[in-house]
Amino acid sequence: MRILITGATGLIGTELVSLLLQNGIEVHYLTTSKKKIIKEEKYQGFFWNPEQGIIDENSLLGVDVIIHLAGASISNRWTNAYKQEIIESRITSTNTLYKVLKENPNQVKQIISASAIGIYPDSATTVYTELSIANQDTFLSNVVVKWEESVNKFKQLDIKVCKLRTGIVFSKKGGALQEMLKPIRYGFGAAFGNGHQMTSWIHVHDLAAMYFFAAKNEWEGIYNAVSPNPISNENLTKLLAKQLHKPLFLPNIPRFVMRLILGEMHELLFTDTTVSAQKSIDSGFQFQYPTIEKALSEIIP
Repeated sequence: MRILITGATGLIGTELVSLLLQNGIEVHYLTTSKKKIIKEEKYQGFFWNPEQGIIDENSLLGVDVIIHLAGASISNRWTNAYKQEIIESRITSTNTLYKVLKENPNQVKQIISASAIGIYPDSATTVYTELSIANQDTFLSNVVVKWEESVNKFKQLDIKVCKLRTGIVFSKKGGALQEMLKPIRYGFGAAFGNGHQMTSWIHVHDLAAMYFFAAKNEWEGIYNAVSPNPISNENLTKLLAKQLHKPLFLPNIPRFVMRLILGEMHELLFTDTTVSAQKSIDSGFQFQYPTIEKALSEIIP
């Protein structure tokens, strides 16, 4: 099997590439930086520039599956200009892939695209499955809807489409968890709001493994890429402090304070969504880190 990856040098992409190579899978990857192009026996880089519609067609040679991770981070401040970049980076890169597949002979059978649980509305009572209807009008929800619609076009080319709606990714190498840990390390940790909002998360190892499993088993349709055990913000904060051996003495941080600091992006800290992993489990996927305790013991030794 040969897999083409976009976003291969990011947090998730790096983990995924390592896993694939360990399992003897040949990897092609697309990069916007010619300096990052490496050519090895089972690991080759190819240049692309989605904004200009440029892509090296040789990247498709022998490729069976595309894993599409590329997209601007949602962790930067959401100015109007950056919000547009978040949307366009996903749509433009997807359209560039679609065009090159449509116009060139290839053997691609499946595309597995990143997506996000941000499509689900806030709810303190609902457990969201892949069949749940997205009926909220927020920035993140609208991004995911447009993102998934752009990926669905590959069905027109008789390519199986799989979308992994991903929760908050926990990793020792960066991402949301490392940002959560910073104030706790300095003794300023506190939960947000009432702390009851549920966090649906996944360990980066499990996420990479799920992409590989989806490719091997030719998954089609939507799958929630979250651990089977979501946790409240308050309990997560307490566990992080315990793991770091730090006290928690500050009161919970009100929403308006974080709105002043982060602007619209503060929504990420107050999202309350409990997302089900049952479909992935029923499809045969086994989590290495199903509980937050096991995940944190690996991330924070």
